[in-house]
Amino acid sequence: MASAQVVPQATEKEGDRAHHATGRTAAHATAPAASKEAVYVSSTSETFNVKSKHVSHGALVTVGQKLLSQAPAGTNPLKTLGQLPGVMFQSADAQGVDIWSEQIFMHGFQQQEIGFTLDGMPLGEQSLRNYNGFNALLAISSENVGRIDVSQSAGAEDIAATNNLGGSMAYVSRDPSHKMGGMISQGFGSFANYHTFVRFESGDLNRTGTRFYTSYSRQDGQIWKGTGEQFVQQVNAKLVQPLGEESSLSAYFDWADMHQFSTPDASPEVIRKAGYNVTNYYNGKQSGLQAAINAANGIFPSSFSGLADPEDSAYYDAVLNSEDYFGGVKAHIKLSRDVTWDTTAYGHGETTQSTWTTPYYPSPNGSPLSELRKAPGIRRFGVISQVHYDTSKNQLAGGVWYENNSYQSPEYDFQMPNIVNGQLTQALPNPLNYWKNPFAEIYNQDYNTNTFTAFVQDTYRPIRHLALHFGFKSVLSTTRVGNGYANQDYYGAGTQLASGVGLTTAKPFLPHISADWHFLKHHELYFDISENVHTYAQCGYNLCASPFAVTQAAFNAERNTIRPETDWTYALGYRYSSQYAGLSLYGYRTNFNNRLQQITSGSAVNPLSTVANVGGVTMDGVDAALTLMPVHGLAFTNSFSYNHATYDSNLVDGGVNYHTKGVQVINYPRFMYKTRLSYDYKGLTAYVDATFTSHRNYSYTGDVKVPSYWLANLGVQYNLSKIGSVHRKLAPAKDLILSFSVTNLSNSHYISTMGENGNPMSLSQGADAYQSFLVGAPRMFFGSLSASF
Repeated sequence: MASAQVVPQATEKEGDRAHHATGRTAAHATAPAASKEAVYVSSTSETFNVKSKHVSHGALVTVGQKLLSQAPAGTNPLKTLGQLPGVMFQSADAQGVDIWSEQIFMHGFQQQEIGFTLDGMPLGEQSLRNYNGFNALLAISSENVGRIDVSQSAGAEDIAATNNLGGSMAYVSRDPSHKMGGMISQGFGSFANYHTFVRFESGDLNRTGTRFYTSYSRQDGQIWKGTGEQFVQQVNAKLVQPLGEESSLSAYFDWADMHQFSTPDASPEVIRKAGYNVTNYYNGKQSGLQAAINAANGIFPSSFSGLADPEDSAYYDAVLNSEDYFGGVKAHIKLSRDVTWDTTAYGHGETTQSTWTTPYYPSPNGSPLSELRKAPGIRRFGVISQVHYDTSKNQLAGGVWYENNSYQSPEYDFQMPNIVNGQLTQALPNPLNYWKNPFAEIYNQDYNTNTFTAFVQDTYRPIRHLALHFGFKSVLSTTRVGNGYANQDYYGAGTQLASGVGLTTAKPFLPHISADWHFLKHHELYFDISENVHTYAQCGYNLCASPFAVTQAAFNAERNTIRPETDWTYALGYRYSSQYAGLSLYGYRTNFNNRLQQITSGSAVNPLSTVANVGGVTMDGVDAALTLMPVHGLAFTNSFSYNHATYDSNLVDGGVNYHTKGVQVINYPRFMYKTRLSYDYKGLTAYVDATFTSHRNYSYTGDVKVPSYWLANLGVQYNLSKIGSVHRKLAPAKDLILSFSVTNLSNSHYISTMGENGNPMSLSQGADAYQSFLVGAPRMFFGSLSASF
């Protein structure tokens, strides 16, 4: 029987839940002796014709720009990955650009447990307030993504990540073109959605092949319910300097600026009694502030009548602001015919503010509202170095990764305007601006983490079509926490956050074993076995399942028993690919130990958040996908995924024994079915897809669920340059592509993101009224026109 190891973290309303309260990949670089053409059939109805000696690919699935570009302009690439079997992507907006609501799962693991990199550089844990990286959406514009390599199993020991319990997603940026040119794209859509992208390609600048590109993208639109803007702008640049015939020096730079409103969190009770269209009070006018002040004084909209927790069913606003600078320099050196050396040095700085307007802590001017703003910051630097040695039968590799990460997690409170005799006491602030001059600090902790990993691997090819792989990874990561502070007036006398403490994760031997066998012309059989570890998470007080984000007393009570999360994953797969059909079968078993999760209990009006070790989780699952290509250009895919992921023991929380043994894990469905029909003919590309997601457990005991749903999308693209007269008139444009898309074709009501504020234990502990899921976007229309030169 598992038991919660942390005392309740706070009694703050809502527990300060979120708004408030190109390197080689392990066994996948398995090349036969001679180059040949292979047709890779993905489970997304797309075929990838690859001329390469890298035919074997085992548990690795690659999604390229061809498929990514079919989504509406500016769409998060992870939304496209959601078409893969066993992968579920959720977002409250149609393009997946709302970072607060972004959520991706793969075989029961969510993004915090999946390793993410860009050109080998770590992007860290993909949580809302990423403490050791930042969101992949902000790291690179979708148009600059060359491909994404998805390791479905938990292998890939060479990846620079310490959280890849459930696999990895390696983004690879496109290289600059050898010819001068560029691309211009303008997208538009429902709810004043606009997406602009411009890229300039220098082409080869000299005889050595020096070349670069630079790009600017701007995503702007309104949230689909309520009032508020969602804005992201980015600058990307990449330089490649060849050094001889097979060596090169490259540099990548990214600047991202994000300002986003969020839609309000919902509960089963809110949906049942108030409907799907509940909005926050903000409308940019005094009337919105007045409605929020009324609610703080107990005067609620009529639609909130009968709600157990009307105070938390809407707030004045909820906003995210962030600015990131990220880049690195990579040296790819061919030391000899068989030896290559890759070294990357990178750095990243981030400034963030995430906010909600609390009705529980008044401003000094008498307003019953104040603006709570978490202001985490990141400064990290690292080096990755790997050596590869290839012989006729072996591919040997070894490497190291070191990173120092300084992470600060303060929260401040700012004064909100009051309304006296119908007059504002000060001008309405713009929530999308960075706020200054707080009247109080609420909490603070400073983290400093040193991470070192090393790996050794060998892929041995005893015969032409068989690759055997063995490798292991070592992890040493130490985190120290200081400057702990808790506002006594806010949290109560005597509250002290963990400070002057630290924990170390040390795992010297994490093995990875795999094999890949092409036993007939069109048939492939593979297996993959690996062990991995997740170092301790970090966040602001009461915001995630971190052993540090607690009081000093709670940390002292757990420090001798807390253990990092680990898992073993066993996978077996079969793949058939030919000109007319593709079939894939993938089965897996994962034993997950010491799973740390955030649990919310207590009443709906005054919930308590705890960090609990929910013990072990056992996951058994299978994916099956069949693609039929009866005629050239036509592809029809159907895939089915089954995941039986259950807790191994009951959970004790607050002295209460909850029956969780054998219950399906929270937030992830047991069944998913996906279908996609696509057609390519000359300059025309058209597709229609649909996904069925079965019900998901909202409470840990499974007595509160969200219903299943269907979601369908449609898209059409046409390259006008394929029309001869158009091509001649528009020269030198190479491609002029007109696109049109419809998302949520049937205008379904459904629940998208779940557990963004933690999950409740059971119905008896207020799960029905606890706001921790988001409503998905309605039917939306998008179009774009892009030109390449």
